[in-house]
Amino acid sequence: MKMQMNSATAPCPPSSCSTSSTFPPPPRFTSVSRNSKSPLPLPRAVCTSQRMYRFAGVPNEAYRSSNTSTNYVVSRYSLGWSETQPILPKQSVNKDLSPLAALVTSKSQNFSTATLVGDGKIGVLLLNLGGPETLEDVQPFLFNLFADPDIIRLPRLFRFLQKPLAQFISVVRAPKSKAGYASIGGGSPLRRITDAQAEELRKSLWEKNLPAKVYVGMRYWHPFTEEAIEQIKRDGITKLVVLPLYPQFSISTSGSSLRLLESIFREDEYLVNMQHTVIPSWYQREGYIMAMANLIEKELQNFDSPEQVMIFFSAHGVPLAYVEEAGDPYKAEMEECVDLIMEELEKRKITNAYTLAYQSRVGPVEWLKPYTDETIIKLGQKGVKSLLAVPISFVSEHIETLEEIDVEYKELALKSGIEKWGRVPALGCEATFISDLADAVIESLPYVGAMAVSNLEARQSLVPLGSVEELLATYDSKRSELPPPVTVWEWGWTRSAETWNGRAAMLAVLVLLVLEVTTGEGFLHQWGILPLFQ
Repeated sequence: MKMQMNSATAPCPPSSCSTSSTFPPPPRFTSVSRNSKSPLPLPRAVCTSQRMYRFAGVPNEAYRSSNTSTNYVVSRYSLGWSETQPILPKQSVNKDLSPLAALVTSKSQNFSTATLVGDGKIGVLLLNLGGPETLEDVQPFLFNLFADPDIIRLPRLFRFLQKPLAQFISVVRAPKSKAGYASIGGGSPLRRITDAQAEELRKSLWEKNLPAKVYVGMRYWHPFTEEAIEQIKRDGITKLVVLPLYPQFSISTSGSSLRLLESIFREDEYLVNMQHTVIPSWYQREGYIMAMANLIEKELQNFDSPEQVMIFFSAHGVPLAYVEEAGDPYKAEMEECVDLIMEELEKRKITNAYTLAYQSRVGPVEWLKPYTDETIIKLGQKGVKSLLAVPISFVSEHIETLEEIDVEYKELALKSGIEKWGRVPALGCEATFISDLADAVIESLPYVGAMAVSNLEARQSLVPLGSVEELLATYDSKRSELPPPVTVWEWGWTRSAETWNGRAAMLAVLVLLVLEVTTGEGFLHQWGILPLFQ
C-alpha cells in the first residue's frame, strides 16, 4: 500500500545542501514549577531537538565539530541518570526532570523562514503507531506488533522463533481483536486521522510562509516508516524535521520509532547526508496545553454541575521497569503535563478535583500505577458521581479511546456507582493544536542540520546529543535486562516460569491421554488404570 502524498504543494527550489550553517542564538527559557511560582532558569544550548532539562546537571562548554563539512554547535549535559553525582536526591531526579520539548512558547521566533529554508526542500515526518484499517488487516498488524523484539523478548537461544511465535500469537489473538475493531466501525481510524493532521499541518506551514511537505510514517502498519522514507528520497528532501505524534516521550513509543528510523538512516548514504532534527516531545508547548484545556472546558459544560466533576486523566501505561531501570522520562513528563493543563484551567477559574491513571496494560509484568480500571472502581467507592475522562497521551482517536475508554471503562464506571460519564475527544485536527505543531516545526528549523554528517566514517546518531540519544543509549544498554510488555516465558523460579511450566505439563498430560484413548496403548493401559474407566 503506497503512502498518499500531498499533490497541492508548490514547486520547491532546486535541491542544494549548504555546507555551512549559521544558527541564531537560542532563546533563554524559564519554566514555572507547580510547587514554586518563581521561574527556574534553564541552560542555554543549541541542539537538534531543542530539548533541555531542569535537573541536577552541569552544562559543559559548547564545542564546534570539525570532523564534518557541516559545522554545528552542540551543548552537552550530564543527565540525571549519568555517572555525574546529582545534587538532588535520586528519587527526585525524574520528578524534577522538565524537558522543554522544542520551544515552550507557541510564538514563533522573529526570523525569516526564507532564510531558514534557503535552497533546501523542507520535509516533516510525522511518526505514529499505526493500526489496522480493515478487519482483514488485524492479524497481519498483530504479527508486525509481536514481531518487534521490544514487545516480545525471547532468550537469545530462541531468537529465531521471533517471527513464528509472532505468527502464532497474532492468529490466536486475531478473533478477539477483530471483535474490538468491529465495535468501532471495522478498523482503526488512526491512519485517516493522521493523514488529515498531516494535510492540515502542511496547510498551516504554508500559511506561515514555510513551503514544506508532510509525510506520515507508521511503526506497525501502512504507511510504514520505510515507505515514508522512500517517498522523502524520491521527493529530494534535503532538510527533515522528525515529529513523533506522542506529546510525551517514552522509550516504548517515540524511542521505538526513532530507533527504527536511526537504523534506516545509517544504512543509506543519501539519508546520512540529509540534514535533519528531531522534536522528541512537545507536551509543554503553550498551544498544546491551551488546546487540551479548551476541550476539557467545553466538555465540562455538558454536566449539570460542572464544578463537581472529577477530571480523570487516563494515559497509556508503560512497564514500570522502563521508568525505574531505564530512566524513561514518560512518567515525569506525564505528571508535569497534567499539572500544566490544570494550571491553565485554574486561570479560567476551573478548580475541579483531578487524578491521573494509566491504562492498556498487558502481560504479568508490573506497569505504571495507578491503573485506570482500579482507580475508577475506587472513585466510585469514594462517592464520585460525575467523571470526565481525558485521554491525555492520545492525539488521535483509535481503539484505546473508542473501545477501551468509551465502552469498557464507561461500563465499569457506571457499575461502580458513577452516574454521569463524559469523555474529552482526542485533539485530532483542532486548529490551535495544528497551528502550534506548525510553530514547533518552524522554531526547530535553525537546528536542522546541526547533526548532519557528510562523512560516512563519521556517522552519528539521528537522535540529538544531550537529550534523546543519551536516553536511548541508556535504554539500549539495558534493553535485554528489561521485561518486555508481553512476556512469553521466563527461565528460573518466577511466577511466569511456573505458569508456563504448569501449562506445558497440563498440555503434555492431555496429549498422552488423547494418545491412550485413540490408540488403546500406553502406560495407563499397561498398568490397568485406563480400562477401569471404560
